Amino acid sequence: MTARSNENGGDYTLSLDEDWCGKSVERLRVPETEAGERLDAVLARLLPQHSRSRLQGWIREGVLWVDGSVETSLKRRLKGGEALELAAEPETRLPILTPEAIPLDVVYEDRALLVIEKPAGLVVHPGNGNWQGTLMNGLLHHDPALARVPRAGIVHRLDKDTSGLLVVARTPEAQTDLVRQLQARGVRREYLAVAQGEISRDGRVEAPIGRHPKDRIKMAVVQGGKPAVTHYQVLRRFAGATLLRCRLETGRTHQIRVHLAHLGYPLLGDPVYGRNPRRTLPAFARQALHAARLGLIHPESGAAMAWEAPLPEDMRALLATLEQQNAGDA
Repeated sequence: MTARSNENGGDYTLSLDEDWCGKSVERLRVPETEAGERLDAVLARLLPQHSRSRLQGWIREGVLWVDGSVETSLKRRLKGGEALELAAEPETRLPILTPEAIPLDVVYEDRALLVIEKPAGLVVHPGNGNWQGTLMNGLLHHDPALARVPRAGIVHRLDKDTSGLLVVARTPEAQTDLVRQLQARGVRREYLAVAQGEISRDGRVEAPIGRHPKDRIKMAVVQGGKPAVTHYQVLRRFAGATLLRCRLETGRTHQIRVHLAHLGYPLLGDPVYGRNPRRTLPAFARQALHAARLGLIHPESGAAMAWEAPLPEDMRALLATLEQQNAGDA
């Protein structure tokens, strides 16, 4: 059995070999930032390669230990710092993630951080049949030491078809610091988006987001959802569309897409939350959303840092077409 440890000796993950009564064992340390959170929710965040329902099943089966004792309650509240050991039948385990030589556009790199400009079409986390070709596979090839960091250092994600900037922590300590910054809304994330419809003024959306009550693959503004706040600024109005700068206070799944659709201005090209436009607009093969600016406090130096990523070619072409249509309508 081969453990991987951080510099301070704490186990964060364990290679999956036969260890306990023919079962594979995985060991993790609960980050202090997870204090007060439910066991099943924390485990899902630490092991995103497994579905939450699968993890809940393993907890009920009695194959999870917390600080050396079997725990079968999904609702147990953690204090942070607990040692977790998970054992499951090998045939029920999902594939071990394989490092892959996927080209990464590294915008910034030091011993604590990586900042990546993700292209549209690249999946961030493995799951739901995407066990190869993900950003996480590429990160593990770029820096094998990321195997010691939960989720290979990824602290926030972008949807598959959203392009732009994403930060990766290279140490557990940096990851903990960045998660705290996210929770304290200290990480600045700004997006450029093209919405259907002509938005007249800047605004702010504060509406809770949760799983759609009827379509479980979608998110929606729902009563009892998690708090979510999006600010948007009108940069340019076209005939039937608006270029926006959106700033996130929170980071809910599909947040900008859901909030703009809730206002009646879904993103152009959005296959999940979009609608047929009221007028002829250019076809766009994905949601028109780009993570253009990322700002944070460096977890080691304490310096304020920021990066910007220019619009990708497909969105630049989209805006050029909208400008041409505007000129034709004038």
